[in-house]
Amino acid sequence: MPASLSVLRRWFAAAAIAAVLLVAGAYFYARHREQNALKDVPEKIGLEIKQTATGFTVSKSEQGRTLFTIQAGKAIQFKQGGHSELHDVEITLYGRDSTRFDRIYGNDFEYDQQSGDVTAKGEIQIDLETNPGGLNNPDQAPPQGLNNPIHLKTSGLVFNQKTGDASTKERVDFSLPQGSGSAIGVTYVAQTNVLTLRSEVNIVLSGVAAASIVATRATITKDSHDVVLEHPQMHNGTQLSEADQATLFLRPDNTLDRVVAYGHVQLKADGDQPADAQSDQLELLMAKPQSTLQTAVLSGNVRAQIASAQPMQANAGRMVLDFAGKNSSKKSSQTVLSKIHAEENVKLIQHQSPASPSASAQDMELTARAVDFFLANGNRLDHAETLGAAQIAVRPTAGGGPQTLVTAGKFQASFDDGEFTSIHGEPNVSITSQNPGQSDRVSVSRVIDVTFHPDTGIESLVQQGNVAYVDGERKAWADRARYTPADQVLILAGSPRVADGGMTTTARTLRLNRSTGDAFADGDVKTTYSDLKPQPGGALLSSSSPIHVTAHSMSAHGASAIALYTGDARLWQDANAVQAQSIEFDRDHRSMIAHASAGSGPALPASVVSTVLVQTSQTGNSAPIAITSSRLSYADNDRQAHFEGDVVARSADLTITAKKIDAYLEARGAANPSVNGAGKLDKIIAREQVVITQPSRRASGDLLIYTAADDKFVLTGGPPSIFDAEHGKITGVSLTFFRHDDRVLIEGNTSSPTVTETQVAR
Repeated sequence: MPASLSVLRRWFAAAAIAAVLLVAGAYFYARHREQNALKDVPEKIGLEIKQTATGFTVSKSEQGRTLFTIQAGKAIQFKQGGHSELHDVEITLYGRDSTRFDRIYGNDFEYDQQSGDVTAKGEIQIDLETNPGGLNNPDQAPPQGLNNPIHLKTSGLVFNQKTGDASTKERVDFSLPQGSGSAIGVTYVAQTNVLTLRSEVNIVLSGVAAASIVATRATITKDSHDVVLEHPQMHNGTQLSEADQATLFLRPDNTLDRVVAYGHVQLKADGDQPADAQSDQLELLMAKPQSTLQTAVLSGNVRAQIASAQPMQANAGRMVLDFAGKNSSKKSSQTVLSKIHAEENVKLIQHQSPASPSASAQDMELTARAVDFFLANGNRLDHAETLGAAQIAVRPTAGGGPQTLVTAGKFQASFDDGEFTSIHGEPNVSITSQNPGQSDRVSVSRVIDVTFHPDTGIESLVQQGNVAYVDGERKAWADRARYTPADQVLILAGSPRVADGGMTTTARTLRLNRSTGDAFADGDVKTTYSDLKPQPGGALLSSSSPIHVTAHSMSAHGASAIALYTGDARLWQDANAVQAQSIEFDRDHRSMIAHASAGSGPALPASVVSTVLVQTSQTGNSAPIAITSSRLSYADNDRQAHFEGDVVARSADLTITAKKIDAYLEARGAANPSVNGAGKLDKIIAREQVVITQPSRRASGDLLIYTAADDKFVLTGGPPSIFDAEHGKITGVSLTFFRHDDRVLIEGNTSSPTVTETQVAR
């Protein structure tokens, strides 16, 4: 857009040429007065006879000021036909206020007294020059030096002294310091003071404003000081400007005041980045004293386009272009475009290239009530800002897909080489992501900053200040949020919090993948699962109380209710707790899988999975049992905790070790309430390298079944054995013993008889 709009500066030069034509009309009018004077010349110099006179002057004055003088080298009057000839004629016009010094001169003129026509028999010349000093010189002294006079040349001019009209069908050439021009045919009507260049109007500008202007017709009106060009078209190198009609309004001193172009106004610029602009009307306002371009106003269905790797379009009801200063990169006195004010339903669209061959192209559209664009050096868009609330829309070029709408109280944008580099918006920021068939994703904040990657579009959107995000049931809050469209990841920082279906997570940072629904948390992670219903058939996690989990990090995938917590993870509900290096928790099934860490030397020692269960004896006494292992899996519906890897179950007077232990819990119901909310042990089944240690005995085997209700141990496999100081070592196929007495029930068979080894004191 800036490249195409820069051609507006050329209208000033075109207007200056048209101003010349208007002034010329004034001289035809003055010429009428001169010819009336010529009518009386024969009487003053005795032309009634066939006589030749040389070297005479005729002048006319009013109120002590000379209006014009006529000098002729020779005059001849012919009695037959009433014709007269004047040779070597020079006419000087001073104007009624003595501020002009214009000259009309030629070799041969013919005057027809009957028709009143004065006809130039050959070429005539016209020099137009102002003389402000004439106001102080009643004697009409000429200016001390001609100051770049405007020169016109034509032939076949016919002037009628009765009507004051003048015309020629011949070519008219004119020149001025900034250029030259021509037209075919001229008509001047004295009654309306209108001068018309009939056809083929052609103007060539030189110097820094080099350009060529053509028009099919030009009309110049003296009284209203305006010039109308029909179908004007201006060429300036690779730039083209055209309209159906253009009117140039002049000041009383014939300097250009403003220009208005009507109908199908079009500005074009070719080059590396072709650009063009269209509107219904264009108005140019000129600054005094040199009529330099000050303001240009495009109005009525304004449209502008720039063709590049990232094409840009701008639409508005009205655009105001301000010109000021000078281009620092050029040695020129021309003003340059500094600001563009667009208003009335402003829309700026940039077509973005796809980020990858597999990605779809997107369009970015900015809409606002009004936008100010600021340029550097007159040809490079530097930054822009909206006036009032605005919206940015990012949508697929083909349409029909997902789109993102960003609104704010005001936007400020920066550009580089015609492309967006950043956008800042505040306050009342809102981002809405819309996808057919899905609920809207909405994010609000106080401030937003959008950055762009060259040639690929939006790189990131950063929101700050009271950030709130809603995606269906998932809601999030933070001080700061960063979203990257390339991977669709939203990163929350500054006391972030995410709530999703009764699950609330806080951490130092939270990451949400809007494409997959995955969520990640890092640093001081804490999750609370609330809105839980009691499960009477469950045990460890069956309460309606909240379930809490803490860890260094957390990850949850898609719509799944499963979350993985790693790094010193701890899960608890009421008095039930599990600690491990990692815990994978299934919210819907209230199940978990916990893992210990293997360790990597003294700096990172191995950890264990640990939990505590409650054992209740026949007498009603209860005691905690702490269990550690390398792995724990638990499903509340089954009320089974499965421990693997160096399992150790320890109470105050009992330790059980094994490779695997299954702990079965009693159902948590009104008939069997837990102790302080802790899971109540029903039985234990231990497998592989089972060892039971009590203060006075030690038992081992491959399989242990322990029932908490009667404190009974049944040990088999290995074969099982029990050793104590009093009875020695006992082995058999099956050994049954109890926690708080010395009874041992031994079973054997013929292939594996019972053996008792008793120690005898010596």
